[in-house]
Amino acid sequence: KHILNAQVAIRAPCCRQWFDCAECHAEAETHRLKKTTEMAFMCKKCKKAFRKDMSNYEDSDEYCPHCDNHYVIEAKTPQAVLGVEGEDPRKDARYV
Repeated sequence: KHILNAQVAIRAPCCRQWFDCAECHAEAETHRLKKTTEMAFMCKKCKKAFRKDMSNYEDSDEYCPHCDNHYVIEAKTPQAVLGVEGEDPRKDARYV
């Protein structure tokens, strides 16, 4: 719900559970997310897990090693929408 176009899930090293993002972990758990240099990911396209060493991360590491899905992309986050309450203009066009 925090990242609408998440391509992978991350496995938290502290509790060994899968989350879409660090914010999801913070909402679900009472402890802090443990930091590590080796991350475990699960591709949402092919549903296979893989590990990456984040200490020597390269451009080629932005792709799933199983299906080549590009999982490092700009995150799309939900945006608040401000609307005006009133009658539905499709029912009553006098407002338009």
